[in-house]
Amino acid sequence: MTTRLGLGLPQMQQYSLGTDVSDVARAAEAVGYDSLWVFERALFPEPATQGLYGIEGLPWPDQYRNVADPLVTLTLAAAATERAELGSSVLVAPLHLPFQLAKSLASLDAASGGRVVAGLGTGWSTDEYAASGVRPIEERGAVLDEIIEVCRAVWGPDPVVHDGPLAKIASAVVGPKPARPIPVLLAAGNRRAWRRLVDHADGWLPVGMGAEQVAAQWRQLQELAEERGRTEPIRTVLRVNTVRLPKAYEGADRRPFQGSVDQIVEDLAEHAAIGLEEILIDLQGTARDAQELKDVAAEVFEKARAAGV
Repeated sequence: MTTRLGLGLPQMQQYSLGTDVSDVARAAEAVGYDSLWVFERALFPEPATQGLYGIEGLPWPDQYRNVADPLVTLTLAAAATERAELGSSVLVAPLHLPFQLAKSLASLDAASGGRVVAGLGTGWSTDEYAASGVRPIEERGAVLDEIIEVCRAVWGPDPVVHDGPLAKIASAVVGPKPARPIPVLLAAGNRRAWRRLVDHADGWLPVGMGAEQVAAQWRQLQELAEERGRTEPIRTVLRVNTVRLPKAYEGADRRPFQGSVDQIVEDLAEHAAIGLEEILIDLQGTARDAQELKDVAAEVFEKARAAGV
């Protein structure tokens, strides 16, 4: 089975939001990419009050100083394309009001003809929660649970009814409805988050940190699904954040997806062998501009397909 391939859209400072998103989206669809993806980084604390991913001492990369809004970016891509799915990996869901997020995603799905994939996560930045969180960061799991409930209600048949701590909808008509049921995928890396995924979501958004580690997590998730009696298949989209270099990385300390295009493609092939359905390749961080991003994305796609990915 051929692995579906997706591309991360340009959201960082070196790109022009008004022109480059639609340009890259059109080019990626023409090359053959199956999907287009965004991520969310709300702000860049300066000085940092915590390390990247909450890890003490790990600096935030400068490219996070300027990251375009994910839903605006997806809307621009939707208007420029016809076929590619439009996904988030991930939206930090608790930074959004539940009802408004559900309505925005439904509108985007209706406008794009049923192409939205709602990839959600809880996030980790205390600064982002202080600025935009609907509840304190300590409550992020419970908030995500209710956001999923509100989305399902708003996207479902009228009258919409929901009664929770964050949103109360007594009885209302809410439109537009999505063109089809929007799949909800979750970034989940521990047993508690996997339970939420197995019980309430459609799929999983792992990160490419090494084929053995991803394969082990995938086995654990499938075992948990069997334990909990889930019969629906779990959709999988692996996110790979690349550090592309002009020539091969020679050191023994090379991280997955770090190095030349050929090295990145080797890692893609290794991760594709796990059997996940789709791989999202984010190449925007090391490209100078939209033209370079388009050129590298085309090269990676062609070499990946030639390698059997």
